[in-house]
Amino acid sequence: MTDVSSEIEREQSNTVAKGPFQRFLRIIGPGFITGASDDDPSGIGTYSQAGAQLGFNIGWTMLFTFPLMAAIQEIAARIGRTTGKGISGNLSRYYPAPLLYLVVVLLFSANVINIGADLSAMADALNLLIGGPSWVYV
Repeated sequence: MTDVSSEIEREQSNTVAKGPFQRFLRIIGPGFITGASDDDPSGIGTYSQAGAQLGFNIGWTMLFTFPLMAAIQEIAARIGRTTGKGISGNLSRYYPAPLLYLVVVLLFSANVINIGADLSAMADALNLLIGGPSWVYV
Protein backbone atom coordinates (compact mmCIF):
# COMPACT_ATOMS: atom_id res chain seq x y z
CA MET A 1 0.00 0.00 0.00
CA THR A 2 2.84 2.39 0.69
CA ASP A 3 4.26 1.82 -2.79
CA VAL A 4 1.03 2.97 -4.41
CA SER A 5 0.62 6.03 -2.18
CA SER A 6 4.23 7.16 -2.62
CA GLU A 7 3.92 6.69 -6.38
CA ILE A 8 0.75 8.78 -6.46
CA GLU A 9 2.32 11.53 -4.32
CA ARG A 10 5.30 11.63 -6.67
CA GLU A 11 3.01 11.83 -9.69
CA GLN A 12 0.91 14.61 -8.13
CA SER A 13 3.96 16.71 -7.34
CA ASN A 14 5.03 16.51 -11.00
CA THR A 15 1.65 17.63 -12.36
CA VAL A 16 1.28 21.28 -11.42
CA ALA A 17 -1.26 23.41 -13.27
CA LYS A 18 0.56 26.09 -15.25
CA GLY A 19 -2.03 28.74 -16.06
CA PRO A 20 -5.08 30.11 -14.26
CA PHE A 21 -7.46 28.27 -16.59
CA GLN A 22 -5.72 24.94 -15.93
CA ARG A 23 -5.86 25.58 -12.18
CA PHE A 24 -9.55 26.40 -12.52
CA LEU A 25 -10.16 23.13 -14.38
CA ARG A 26 -8.25 21.15 -11.74
CA ILE A 27 -10.42 22.67 -9.03
CA ILE A 28 -13.87 22.27 -10.60
CA GLY A 29 -13.14 19.33 -12.92
CA PRO A 30 -14.14 16.31 -10.82
CA GLY A 31 -17.10 18.01 -9.15
CA PHE A 32 -18.40 19.41 -12.41
CA ILE A 33 -18.25 16.02 -14.10
CA THR A 34 -19.91 14.32 -11.14
CA GLY A 35 -22.66 16.92 -11.05
CA ALA A 36 -23.41 16.57 -14.75
CA SER A 37 -23.02 12.80 -14.84
CA ASP A 38 -26.71 11.95 -14.91
CA ASP A 39 -28.16 14.91 -16.79
CA ASP A 40 -28.78 13.06 -20.03
CA PRO A 41 -32.00 13.20 -22.11
CA SER A 42 -33.39 9.92 -20.77
CA GLY A 43 -32.72 11.04 -17.19
CA ILE A 44 -34.40 14.40 -17.75
CA GLY A 45 -37.40 12.62 -19.28
CA THR A 46 -37.62 10.25 -16.33
CA TYR A 47 -37.32 13.07 -13.80
CA SER A 48 -39.99 15.08 -15.62
CA GLN A 49 -42.42 12.16 -15.68
CA ALA A 50 -41.84 11.31 -12.04
CA GLY A 51 -42.24 14.95 -11.05
CA ALA A 52 -45.45 15.32 -13.04
CA GLN A 53 -46.97 12.17 -11.56
CA LEU A 54 -45.76 12.37 -7.96
CA GLY A 55 -44.95 16.02 -7.31
CA PHE A 56 -43.25 16.52 -3.94
CA ASN A 57 -44.77 13.37 -2.42
CA ILE A 58 -41.50 11.42 -2.52
CA GLY A 59 -39.20 14.32 -1.65
CA TRP A 60 -38.66 12.86 1.81
CA THR A 61 -36.63 10.03 0.27
CA MET A 62 -33.82 12.52 -0.42
CA LEU A 63 -33.00 12.43 3.28
CA PHE A 64 -32.02 8.78 2.89
CA THR A 65 -30.79 8.50 -0.69
CA PHE A 66 -28.47 11.52 -0.80
CA PRO A 67 -26.14 10.38 2.02
CA LEU A 68 -25.96 6.91 0.46
CA MET A 69 -25.16 8.36 -2.97
CA ALA A 70 -22.53 10.70 -1.53
CA ALA A 71 -20.90 7.85 0.42
CA ILE A 72 -20.72 5.60 -2.67
CA GLN A 73 -19.17 8.39 -4.75
CA GLU A 74 -16.69 9.20 -1.99
CA ILE A 75 -15.62 5.56 -1.62
CA ALA A 76 -15.25 5.15 -5.39
CA ALA A 77 -13.24 8.38 -5.62
CA ARG A 78 -10.93 7.37 -2.77
CA ILE A 79 -10.31 3.93 -4.27
CA GLY A 80 -9.52 5.49 -7.65
CA ARG A 81 -7.34 8.19 -6.10
CA THR A 82 -5.40 5.76 -3.92
CA THR A 83 -4.80 3.08 -6.53
CA GLY A 84 -4.62 5.34 -9.57
CA LYS A 85 -6.81 2.86 -11.47
CA GLY A 86 -10.44 2.58 -12.47
CA ILE A 87 -12.95 -0.19 -11.87
CA SER A 88 -11.52 -2.59 -14.44
CA GLY A 89 -7.93 -1.99 -13.31
CA ASN A 90 -8.76 -2.78 -9.69
CA LEU A 91 -10.89 -5.77 -10.63
CA SER A 92 -8.12 -7.24 -12.80
CA ARG A 93 -5.66 -6.79 -9.97
CA TYR A 94 -7.66 -8.46 -7.20
CA TYR A 95 -10.23 -10.75 -8.86
CA PRO A 96 -10.16 -13.52 -11.50
CA ALA A 97 -10.43 -12.63 -15.19
CA PRO A 98 -13.94 -14.10 -15.72
CA LEU A 99 -15.38 -11.67 -13.17
CA LEU A 100 -13.62 -8.78 -14.92
CA TYR A 101 -15.07 -9.83 -18.27
CA LEU A 102 -18.54 -10.16 -16.76
CA VAL A 103 -18.37 -6.66 -15.28
CA VAL A 104 -17.07 -5.18 -18.55
CA VAL A 105 -19.88 -6.85 -20.53
CA LEU A 106 -22.47 -5.59 -18.02
CA LEU A 107 -21.07 -2.04 -18.12
CA PHE A 108 -20.97 -2.10 -21.92
CA SER A 109 -24.56 -3.36 -22.09
CA ALA A 110 -25.76 -0.71 -19.66
CA ASN A 111 -24.02 2.02 -21.68
CA VAL A 112 -25.54 0.81 -24.96
CA ILE A 113 -29.02 0.71 -23.42
CA ASN A 114 -28.50 4.19 -21.95
CA ILE A 115 -27.41 5.59 -25.32
CA GLY A 116 -30.51 4.03 -26.91
CA ALA A 117 -32.72 5.64 -24.28
CA ASP A 118 -30.99 8.99 -24.86
CA LEU A 119 -31.56 8.78 -28.62
CA SER A 120 -35.19 7.85 -28.05
CA ALA A 121 -35.74 10.76 -25.66
CA MET A 122 -34.15 13.21 -28.11
CA ALA A 123 -36.29 11.82 -30.94
CA ASP A 124 -39.44 12.24 -28.85
CA ALA A 125 -38.44 15.81 -28.02
CA LEU A 126 -38.00 16.57 -31.73
CA ASN A 127 -41.36 14.95 -32.38
CA LEU A 128 -42.96 17.38 -29.94
CA LEU A 129 -41.18 20.38 -31.49
CA ILE A 130 -41.31 19.58 -35.20
CA GLY A 131 -43.84 16.78 -35.57
CA GLY A 132 -43.59 13.61 -37.59
CA PRO A 133 -42.68 10.10 -36.52
CA SER A 134 -40.06 9.76 -33.79
CA TRP A 135 -38.19 6.93 -35.50
CA VAL A 136 -37.13 9.32 -38.27
CA TYR A 137 -35.11 11.39 -35.80
CA VAL A 138 -33.21 8.44 -34.36
